[in-house]
Amino acid sequence: MLPVDVLVIEHKLIIRVVTLIRKEVEQIVKTNSVEPSKITQFIAILRVYADKYHHGKEEGILFKELSQRHLSEADQKMMNDLVLEHALARKTVTSLENAKESYAAGKTEVIHDVLQLLNTLVELYPRHIEKEDKQFFYQSMKYFNKEEQDDLLKSCILFDQNFTNKYYTQIVKTLEA
Repeated sequence: MLPVDVLVIEHKLIIRVVTLIRKEVEQIVKTNSVEPSKITQFIAILRVYADKYHHGKEEGILFKELSQRHLSEADQKMMNDLVLEHALARKTVTSLENAKESYAAGKTEVIHDVLQLLNTLVELYPRHIEKEDKQFFYQSMKYFNKEEQDDLLKSCILFDQNFTNKYYTQIVKTLEA
């Protein structure tokens, strides 16, 4: 198993969440109302699972090691773009949380902001994940020999010891029901 296989597998749960967000957008448009508790669950999954857990491995392990290599100009640009997209996702999730709080406080006019932010996430994550899975992750393995790849995988496994994705998988299953 390559270290990037772990990251690709984790993308599957994030895509499931994006599918749920897309359905929630349709529901909000249909009912012209927001269910703040659902938005809170999406925020928690994206902030903790996608960002701290998943992006934590991408940026803290893979990208950190890659930054110490002599990357091609194209690979360096791709990695920089991916980091910027992570930052955009973080900013969007924070804005979504603020809009959801305003909505819950009675400012129903922010429903349009909630929809815009949800749609931004629905558009961002699949494109971002496709870039990582099909254009960057596996190609980046050329910068590491087999032993270094094994060390990266061990680092990912060690990182996982401090976090369990079972909790977030269960939240997604509950939302899908």
